[in-house]
Amino acid sequence: MVPLIDFLIHEWLDVDELLTRPRFAQHSRGSIDDLVTAASDIAGTYFEPAHRPSDLVEPYVAGDVAVLPEQTRAAWNAYRDFGFLAAAHDEEHGGMQVPRVADLATRAIFHASAASVSPALLTDANASLILKHGTEVQKRVFAETELIGRWTGTMAMSESQAGSSLSDVATRATPDGEDFQDDPLGHRYRVVGQKMWISNGENDLGENIIHLVLAKIPGPDGTVDPSTRGLSLFIVPKFVVDEDARIVERNDVTLVGLNHKLGMRGTANTALAFGDGGHEPGGRRGAIGYLVGEPGRGLAQMFHMMNAARTEIGLLGAAVGFAGFAVSLDYAKQRHQGRHPQAVGKVADSPQVAIVEHADVKRMLLAQKAFAEGALSLCLYAARLLDEQQTGEPADAARATRLLEILTPVVKSWPAEWCLEANSLAIQVLGGAGYTRDFPVEQYWRDQRLNMIHEGTHAIHGLDLLGRKVLLDDGALLADLHTVVNATGVAARTAGLVAEADDLLAAWSHVRETTDAAWSTGDPRDALANATPYLQGFGHVVVAWILLDVAVAASRSRHSEAPGKLAAMRYFYAYELPKIGAWLDVAGRREPLCRDLPLSEL
Repeated sequence: MVPLIDFLIHEWLDVDELLTRPRFAQHSRGSIDDLVTAASDIAGTYFEPAHRPSDLVEPYVAGDVAVLPEQTRAAWNAYRDFGFLAAAHDEEHGGMQVPRVADLATRAIFHASAASVSPALLTDANASLILKHGTEVQKRVFAETELIGRWTGTMAMSESQAGSSLSDVATRATPDGEDFQDDPLGHRYRVVGQKMWISNGENDLGENIIHLVLAKIPGPDGTVDPSTRGLSLFIVPKFVVDEDARIVERNDVTLVGLNHKLGMRGTANTALAFGDGGHEPGGRRGAIGYLVGEPGRGLAQMFHMMNAARTEIGLLGAAVGFAGFAVSLDYAKQRHQGRHPQAVGKVADSPQVAIVEHADVKRMLLAQKAFAEGALSLCLYAARLLDEQQTGEPADAARATRLLEILTPVVKSWPAEWCLEANSLAIQVLGGAGYTRDFPVEQYWRDQRLNMIHEGTHAIHGLDLLGRKVLLDDGALLADLHTVVNATGVAARTAGLVAEADDLLAAWSHVRETTDAAWSTGDPRDALANATPYLQGFGHVVVAWILLDVAVAASRSRHSEAPGKLAAMRYFYAYELPKIGAWLDVAGRREPLCRDLPLSEL
């Protein structure tokens, strides 16, 4: 994976230009390469040996702690001790101020080595949210302590009766006595409720676990706002601490149980109870929580964490897809079976060939390559936009923000769907061996399957894309995306990729026409009934654009990875891009079948 990352960040995304900006002045191309090399070394030494044990030895409960395999703890310690957790953060918060594109490149290496081992994903996102919305004391006590790896962090939104319908959240938070505003850690509340599907909600990796919990604050009459506008956000630690980050006492946060999953079994996925009376700090009911920002701003604040997590889920999907591709490519080169078609009837005189020489095996390998590399490139492009958003000139930063808005649904959902297909093809290349635990490809598939649900299903992201993003600011986000897609088409023609440029621009026109047609009646019920097919078609066109943009860079490069970039792009344009009509056409004609079908016909 390191050569691919080297090509993408240097030859395509021009990280060297980023390093001329003041925020990254202490870094050089050499230091970025050293960081990637260190990630590869640590991943090989600690993460790869933890991959299979994390699947075979699931977390178990001892007392009120979820115990993880020793290999997982060793991997986490190595990751933490090097400083990867805080790498992209400000130096004043203990970070290295590494560009996000380089930071996510290193994370791709760790994800490909052992997808379910590290809780860094939510710990980093948790700390980032507190740094964005918390008080100075909250930043120092909670975020900075997480970023050095002493504590881990979670996101506690879902509830068994609510799921993605956050307006139905039943967790409540009430002021903790008359002096609730006087606590140096923030306005202190008592939080009561249950949360479900909390990744690493319990673990034995650190001294404390910091939960970010969505809850509603009842009004004076005991009623709550029934909409998502009533949600507030609270920092609820497993152990109550003082303003010097010293543990004071056990908070009333109880592990109810572990969820046993198809894949990603090395992550302790938990159900938690807040304020059930198991550990009542101060002898009063409810877990102590500290309000983040203003009441009623919880969901808006949580989106800061969710969007970061969505990009990381896309990256996770890409990395696991790439891992499966690497194993199946190696297997296909070594496994000999069958003969070339021209050798039929001459078996005695014709040796068997490696299966990589068969056309259909090449097809499956090229598909995996296009899906995994397209997904990884898309996620690193999003990371490059984050850097532009933070350090670019005002107009460039604003455009990067708009592009991130419209691309995030695709960044999360497309890698999850199509790298699952890549992992399925990896099993197919190995044949019967792929279906056994003698090879890791079956675990990759199981680990990958969760990503289609993690951080929002396709339906949620389709509704977000077609129901909100393409309409924002009178279509300004879509117009920005049009500008960069069109620029790639122009550059591709200059590079001699004329047919592909024409195909891309025709496909993009199809997306624009479908968007207008879906909303032609002005009725959301008409437009949104086929939001998921719209997302699928939109996503395929976006990845076609990304792959062509990468291919343009490859066409002028002597990098060893360059020829493969052109092959992946050509596969996608020949075999995948023609599929978009099946998705976009049902959205464009506002197909009513699924919306109107009587339940009696199911």
